[in-house]
Amino acid sequence: MAVASALGRSFPILPCCSSLSSLEKHVCKSSFGAANTYSPAGIGHTRRGSGIVVQAQERPTWLPGLDPPSYLDGSLAGDFGFDPLGLGEDPASLKWYVQAELVHARFAMAGVAGILATDLLRVTGISNLPVWYEAGAMKFSFASTRTLFIVQLILMGFVETKRYMDFANPGSQAKDGSFFGLEAALEGLEPGYPGGPLLNPLGLAKDIKNAKVWKLKEIKNGRLAMVAMLGFFVQASVTHVGPVENLLDHLSDPWHRTVIQILASSSS
Repeated sequence: MAVASALGRSFPILPCCSSLSSLEKHVCKSSFGAANTYSPAGIGHTRRGSGIVVQAQERPTWLPGLDPPSYLDGSLAGDFGFDPLGLGEDPASLKWYVQAELVHARFAMAGVAGILATDLLRVTGISNLPVWYEAGAMKFSFASTRTLFIVQLILMGFVETKRYMDFANPGSQAKDGSFFGLEAALEGLEPGYPGGPLLNPLGLAKDIKNAKVWKLKEIKNGRLAMVAMLGFFVQASVTHVGPVENLLDHLSDPWHRTVIQILASSSS
């Protein structure tokens, strides 16, 4: 039996099943003798003459069956047609929102990894570290809080300025002399995706134009990390402990130490 392999194309299924095996004939013919076909989720049917035409859904959306906005055509990494507020209608704004989400996703991934690692070291007693939401108020002997704040402001301000300049004028920050002679070590791939041995030591996605799989994985993990950070904030506000302690508390009595019981006891 010939099977059409290209998605997004309509192909007729003829009612003739004489060349099929017994199992295929059983699947092909219904109790009325009409030709039937299996269709994956999201596939629509339209009858033409004596056959049935199967048409595949072009791409998945965040809500099955929902038509995505026209300006979200699936070309962006992680585009599932989700924009209930219509923020991306303006192409210039959409480009900026894409970069903003990417940066927030990376900060969230770094934050989640740091919180879990330090919380694990603190709970196991390996290191005497503060709980993550109190770490910013710690005093360090090697420098004052004011000095650390000024240094962080300068360093992050410099990096964010360079990032914005590259967004406004793509490729401008990769020109010779634009970064103290270290342009080859960074080797920007495209706005939002710097590379080189410093920021891409494993050499992943060197062909950034065709790195759709890597981009999709990054933005999915980043969105998950942003949701996790929101959960950490809520946990800290309600329980006043870190996520590892919350997990251990739940595992000690999983039927009674849940988010529902904790929220109920905190509100009473």
